[in-house]
Amino acid sequence: MSTQRDQDRIELLQGTLDLLILRTLRLGPAHGHAVAKAIERGSEDVLQVEQGSLYPALHRLIKRGWITFDHGTSENNRRAKFYSLTARGRKQLAIETGRWDKLARAIARILRPAAQE
Repeated sequence: MSTQRDQDRIELLQGTLDLLILRTLRLGPAHGHAVAKAIERGSEDVLQVEQGSLYPALHRLIKRGWITFDHGTSENNRRAKFYSLTARGRKQLAIETGRWDKLARAIARILRPAAQE
């Protein structure tokens, strides 16, 4: 059953999810579920991160060398992979943040042209 709160959530585009994962891991190592929850909490539950999107994104970021992982134990005593940002990932985070800012400004100029005058 879909609730109004579910309808207010937004699914993320691939590149956006990558950026949010990198930003979340900047705070320190985390397992996948914690990354998803941090993004959801940070967006006040507007952004929803599905496992079907999260884990392929994490694997993609590992393949690019932007994150790495170690095995550990989660808060509920389960085996988990803890993902960490690499030096290359930190550099990429800066690049992606700049791209996002440029994109957001461009979209804002189109949506609110009067605000620019």
